[in-house]
Amino acid sequence: MTTSLILACVWAIAANVLAMTPSRDNHWTNAYVLIAIGIPLLGYVTYQNGPWIGLLTLAAGMSVLRWPVIYLTRWTKSKMQGKKASEK
Repeated sequence: MTTSLILACVWAIAANVLAMTPSRDNHWTNAYVLIAIGIPLLGYVTYQNGPWIGLLTLAAGMSVLRWPVIYLTRWTKSKMQGKKASEK
């Protein structure tokens, strides 16, 4: 039960350390790596601790990786508005 939460804490610490290092590409490479590691880790946390702890872990991950989430929501909104405009 605690293994997944310890791994999630290590992921959060690694994300914060990576955020403090200088980067030429505004940390996008680091974000891709953190997302690739974080998605299976989120599934593991949810599997071991239940959906509520999984949702809390998801919220914590989204707060760390907020810019990819912001860009994803903008992209989704633009795609949805594009479909609505073409339906008229």
